[in-house]
Amino acid sequence: MHTRLPSYQDYLPRKATLPAWRPSLPVLVPHKVRRKWRATKSKIRSRQSPTSSVSSLETSTSPSDTLRSLRNHQWSYYDAQYIFLAIVGIFALSVIEEPGPIFKTFVATLLMGSMVIPATRQFFLPFLPAITWLVLFYSCKFISGEYRPPIWVRVLPALENIMYGANLSNILSAHKHVALDVLAWIPYGITHFGSPFVCSAVMFIFGPPGSLPVYARSFGYMNTIGVLVQLCFPCSPPWYENIYGLAPANYGMPGDPAGLAAIDKLLGLDLYTSAFTASPMVFGAFPSLHSGWATIHALFLSYVFPKMWPVFGVYVMWLWWSTMYLSHHYAVDLVAGSLLAGTIFFIAKQKFLPRMQPDKMTRWDYDFTELGDPQEGNGHDMTNFYEEFHPASDSDEWTIGSSSSFSSGARSPSSGPRSPVESEGYHSMWEGETLASASDHEREHRRD
Repeated sequence: MHTRLPSYQDYLPRKATLPAWRPSLPVLVPHKVRRKWRATKSKIRSRQSPTSSVSSLETSTSPSDTLRSLRNHQWSYYDAQYIFLAIVGIFALSVIEEPGPIFKTFVATLLMGSMVIPATRQFFLPFLPAITWLVLFYSCKFISGEYRPPIWVRVLPALENIMYGANLSNILSAHKHVALDVLAWIPYGITHFGSPFVCSAVMFIFGPPGSLPVYARSFGYMNTIGVLVQLCFPCSPPWYENIYGLAPANYGMPGDPAGLAAIDKLLGLDLYTSAFTASPMVFGAFPSLHSGWATIHALFLSYVFPKMWPVFGVYVMWLWWSTMYLSHHYAVDLVAGSLLAGTIFFIAKQKFLPRMQPDKMTRWDYDFTELGDPQEGNGHDMTNFYEEFHPASDSDEWTIGSSSSFSSGARSPSSGPRSPVESEGYHSMWEGETLASASDHEREHRRD
């Protein structure tokens, strides 16, 4: 066996070399913070596992998944909503004169195409009532006055005096000031139009999985019903009484910005004057959809953040004052709009809205969802995933009210094992998620 003999170079003194200084993680970050980061990473890895499908979104672009979901769909009376939306949409499109038929056909084709692709259907299907409302609202300007009912001019002022003893709108708008104009403009002319986007983002991030589709449907149906009521029961707003008194109105009269004209003058713009003058619904005072928007957003946001309900309630009162100060609605209009929004919200909460879980902060923290109000002594209805976001599944995702979206035989988390159902498939999905998370945490603790 050959052995290497030492050479003279081995006896020479070596130069001391300093390693390049690289700040290590233990030096920069405290031990507790590093441990928390590793726990967070393990939790993220567990969420990305195939077993955690409750908060994931559909990414399939294959129409065959949509066809398969239709074949497996269990039809119920909830599906009648799409017949209603189709009738309203076809009527609105047939009435609209501008843009022409080519553009209308193109838009309708795009919308129907979005329903065929699962990745786009999961968003456009819940927002279909809101899209129907937008098309219906725009079509109102093309409906001839010959086919519309007479405009009620005296009803709302009379109801105002009967219920409140005075015209609250005229009282609040009697004294004008620039500061009050701006204070009324903020909720009525700024935050009002951005509130649906803010509420949608909050419901998607902080609400249980499936909350956003329920909000989208509730918001859309509230507006659609409101516009239909305004079409069948047209009433003049307070600004009409201030300009024309109680003289009869006709559909040829233009709209008026009322108190918002002061904002146009202050900003040097012609924004609200031109918009309200050409409004498709000039005599749509009852019910107030401004009040409906504020109320339904306050209710949904309070559902997610219950401790902040006083803030949302103050916002609703703020918008109520602004609409009357700007002479756009009577108090009775505001009450009707809030009642409409409240009715739709409580129906959605009772039947379709997933329940909040106190220990969960965002949608990605949920392993399962529970629908409806809990009843003492009865098992909770649970679902392992929200089917509208998973069209490729064999479950029913075309309606939020189908019984197939629930798992039968479920137990309450407080009364038994934390498993949605006792079947082997669902139990393995549930168990794989929790055990994987627990084992990762144990390994991290042992490593520390």
